[in-house]
Amino acid sequence: MVTPSKVTPVILCGGSGTRLWPASRDSLPKQFIPLLGTLSTFQATLRRVADQTLFSRPLVVTNQKFRFLVEDQAKAIDIPIDILLEPVGRDSAPAIAAASVVLQESAPGDLALILAADHVINDTAGFIASVRDAVPAADNGAIMTFGIVPGFASTAYGYVATGKAINGAALSVSKFLEKPDSAKAEELVSAGCLWNSGNFLFRPDVMLKELATFEPELFTEVTAAVAKHELDLGARLLNAVAFGRATKISIDYAVMQRTALAGVVKARFDWSDIGTWGSLWDASPHDENGNTTSGPVELLNTRNSIVHAENVLTTLVGLEDVVVVSTRDAVLVTKRDESGQIKTLVDALKAKGRSEATEHLKMYRPWGAYERIDIGRRFQVKRITVNPGGRLSLQKHFHRSEHWVVVTGTAEVTVGDKVLILHENESTYIPLGEVHRLANPGKIPLEIIEIQVGAYTGEDDIVRIEDTYGRT
Repeated sequence: MVTPSKVTPVILCGGSGTRLWPASRDSLPKQFIPLLGTLSTFQATLRRVADQTLFSRPLVVTNQKFRFLVEDQAKAIDIPIDILLEPVGRDSAPAIAAASVVLQESAPGDLALILAADHVINDTAGFIASVRDAVPAADNGAIMTFGIVPGFASTAYGYVATGKAINGAALSVSKFLEKPDSAKAEELVSAGCLWNSGNFLFRPDVMLKELATFEPELFTEVTAAVAKHELDLGARLLNAVAFGRATKISIDYAVMQRTALAGVVKARFDWSDIGTWGSLWDASPHDENGNTTSGPVELLNTRNSIVHAENVLTTLVGLEDVVVVSTRDAVLVTKRDESGQIKTLVDALKAKGRSEATEHLKMYRPWGAYERIDIGRRFQVKRITVNPGGRLSLQKHFHRSEHWVVVTGTAEVTVGDKVLILHENESTYIPLGEVHRLANPGKIPLEIIEIQVGAYTGEDDIVRIEDTYGRT
């Protein structure tokens, strides 16, 4: 078989990242947040595969609710992508299976490079060199992973035990090992085992054959979900019934720990799976006291800590080895080595019905975003931003009236049978029950302040009559 000229990156962009709460939540997970630098880790992953001499157009697999956020972040860095939408999350094996079926049709001959959207890799040249190291073995039918030479005996990562050389820089995998305890981790590092990065390179037909062998029901349902897909504004939306029946399982359990075709190359790049605030501290640059900070932060006699402040001035005095995260509606304080337990905390908040567990004050929509400024008995105040060309749905409310004040940009406002053009510092009133719509006909973002008054101001008091984005 001739070595393929291209590799198609498949970027898995699901997950909620609850261990990085409160910065990461279900409504805006960690892969879309600029935790390191100015780009989100999703955007940084796209940039890493921008070399068109090696990589084809990326295929992003994401949940249906994130499709517009994915499009906006890719557009912001001018990287064209294809999107495959999951109607429900089923873990990595069904996602990889669906992507493999799609690539068999859309990019025959390409290898599939599976990448997580939330990993941090700073050495792009080393990353590309490692992919090239893995191509010959993958082309010959191996399912390749990228092993990371351990920097320490971590209990947070799985390990790969290597075997004999199989093709160039590639080695066979003798065993995949789950996250060990401390003593076992020391033993594995001493034995020369590698961390399992969770990134893979393979021929789609090989992966599908292995899935059909080890997980035949998953293979059948995912194949049907792709065959019965719908086009949703240009993106493929997998059939919800068939995909929902697919086994919820990771690719490690479904294939990698069973197959005889697993291979590995020692990665030439730095790597971090930003799973906790502690691991973010590990991956971040530190000041002379071992601290890493972002946002409005002031420290005094504080060491080896990570402080993330989104809006509020956050100050620490006389602390060591702590994590402090402050947002407008939630504050987290924990020991750095206890940050892995935050998921348990978030689960408890969800059980108590706390919206802060899953939703940010700022919520993203296909047309832009809105952010709650204040809320009280019979009123709510929001800041609404509409992208150029964006249009909210034609809608009405049963329990509230609204006042809109334009802060910047130009607003096209529909109220009943009237269409108004409003500019900065102009306003309008939407009576209770009146059909209305807001749009941005201009070239710059539109920002308005919305004041809602009524017996109920919840998001479910919206009756959509017509919607550009198919949400009616």
